[in-house]
Amino acid sequence: MQKQQGFTLIELVVVIIILGILAVTAAPKFINLQGDARVSTLQGAKAAIQSANSLVYSKAALAGEEKKDPGSVDIGASSNLATVFGYAQGDATELLKAIDMSTDDWNITGTGGSVTIQQVGAPDGCNIIYTESQSDGALPIFTSDAEDSDGNSLTMPTASEC
Repeated sequence: MQKQQGFTLIELVVVIIILGILAVTAAPKFINLQGDARVSTLQGAKAAIQSANSLVYSKAALAGEEKKDPGSVDIGASSNLATVFGYAQGDATELLKAIDMSTDDWNITGTGGSVTIQQVGAPDGCNIIYTESQSDGALPIFTSDAEDSDGNSLTMPTASEC
């Protein structure tokens, strides 16, 4: 009797089928890495704005401007930063004074209390919206164009929107 060497054709086919099943179930977890990366980048931008606003509010409080609408704070930029109740005003120009973000990489647009922040090249729903403080003691609000299944606005878009 001769010893068998190698694999039979049926064994090879079974292994290929198993690998195919694993690839089909695992692939969706890795396909949307770009969307996840964009959401993470937006979260970083949101955190940068929140940190800048904390510093702006501190300077406004020291200058006695935290209760004024509109107010103004010297942050060392070429001109004073316009504030609303101590936080950066909802205007793209004013927000860019408070944070160091490149307009080559980001579309930052809006006036009148609301600013949209979106990465260059990102889909339309992949953004965050900064809304200035509405009253004394109220924080600025962050939302996005993304909605949940009930139609409520989400604070951050999901990877599927990005």
